[in-house]
Amino acid sequence: MSDNLLIADLRYYGVSPWEIEVVYGLLNSKFKVNQEEINEPDPNFVSVLTISIPIQFSEEFFKWFELRAWEKTKAILKELKRRRGRGKAIKIEILFQGEPNVRFVVDQNESYLFNSAIEKIDFVVELLPYHLNKKNVSDNLIEAVYKFDPDKSRWGIV
Repeated sequence: MSDNLLIADLRYYGVSPWEIEVVYGLLNSKFKVNQEEINEPDPNFVSVLTISIPIQFSEEFFKWFELRAWEKTKAILKELKRRRGRGKAIKIEILFQGEPNVRFVVDQNESYLFNSAIEKIDFVVELLPYHLNKKNVSDNLIEAVYKFDPDKSRWGIV
């Protein structure tokens, strides 16, 4: 993968310049980054952060992105929640572009559930072939949207 051809999108509101600088720095080490502060798209949240990654969600992504960078990314996302406290303070969406696109929506009220959701994103790689099996989804699926189920403590397609 040629790093300089890949463009990630970073869209946000209600996120401090320092926080955006940190997220931007992580992404910028691997991608060219388009950054956009947006109007409040969801009145239920104080902050929203959407990261669009121009690579398919797969084992290859994690090998290429590297474990250290992924662990830093997860730590920063959990810190964003910690700084905002309980409740519907922040919603994070991570979109991996591919066939189909894979979108993770993290909007848990409780910090421990939010953190668990972030930590378990990479586990979905192993389950993706099962989730996207033609028996489970339609042939023309464009995007698989995952939400974290707090009762089962795992990700599922919605």
